[in-house]
Amino acid sequence: MTDTTDTAPGGVAVTRRRSVRDRNDAEGGARGGDRPAGRRRAGPSRSWRRSPLRRITPWLFLAAPLALLITFTYVPVASMISYSFTDWDGVSPDRENVGFDNYVQIFTRPELFRVFFVSGYYLAASVVQIAVALYFAVILSFNLKFRNFFKGILFFPYLINGVAIGFVFLYFFQDGGMLDSVLSWFGVSNDHPWLGDPTSANISLAGVSVWRFTGLNFVLFLGAIQSIPGELYEAAELDGAGRWKQFRHIIAPGIKPVISLSVILAISGSLSVFEIPYIMTGGATGTQTFVIQTIKLAFQFNKTGLASAAAVVLLLIILLITWIQRRLVPDDKVDLV
Repeated sequence: MTDTTDTAPGGVAVTRRRSVRDRNDAEGGARGGDRPAGRRRAGPSRSWRRSPLRRITPWLFLAAPLALLITFTYVPVASMISYSFTDWDGVSPDRENVGFDNYVQIFTRPELFRVFFVSGYYLAASVVQIAVALYFAVILSFNLKFRNFFKGILFFPYLINGVAIGFVFLYFFQDGGMLDSVLSWFGVSNDHPWLGDPTSANISLAGVSVWRFTGLNFVLFLGAIQSIPGELYEAAELDGAGRWKQFRHIIAPGIKPVISLSVILAISGSLSVFEIPYIMTGGATGTQTFVIQTIKLAFQFNKTGLASAAAVVLLLIILLITWIQRRLVPDDKVDLV
């Protein structure tokens, strides 16, 4: 508190007590202009929280990816579904609405539905592929000599372009090619063309897919195995558990979500095989897959409406199989500790 002496009218001195707060308010008013005394200026953090820009900032970051997703995914899918109900050649501006006639043709014409059975070869190959990848992932997850070298060998085929793989194995399976030459070293002669019969051709093409995509599953399994805490293996070894028991009780439950993902990818991949059979045989000798047939319907026979219906059917089948698999094997949280 301070005392202030003022002179009143008539020359009488008046003593007035002024508080420190009043003095500070007066000084703040002198420095801050017309800002009301005693009111603090809002800080930048408080003003930012109340700013409308803060609310729309996440949407500004999501605008570009959402625009790309809608433009190149959802709009084409919607257009494909609309084309599937028409009889359109893909060129003319006129489109005749035929309803569900295209879908009826797919399930009633044997030559259109028969291609689904070709996917059975690739589905069986996917089972072998997952088993081989899981085996090598488990083996190479332990301390072995040259394990990094073998990891590179297993993953290398997945890095090669699919077109190049198709041409390499086209010469590998041709008459008198590399496979026949290797077999002749062991006294085995083969007069039957590998790609000349539907059964042998599909088995050969499925074997190529196993060689190419095993590395992808191997990397997925290996990463999942290495994410399991090492203390669990040490505790299992102290209890006398061998490699098989460690795999059964630690590794298999720990990588269950990754195995489920690999199964989904294997099923969808077996239904949508395209590169290898298209490059090596072009769909001849009974090797035509569903995707090759769809492309031929659209661009060779100018039946875009029927091809769109086939693509929609393939999409629905993959979604249905994925839903069934997720219901049978739910993705529960794994707790090994």
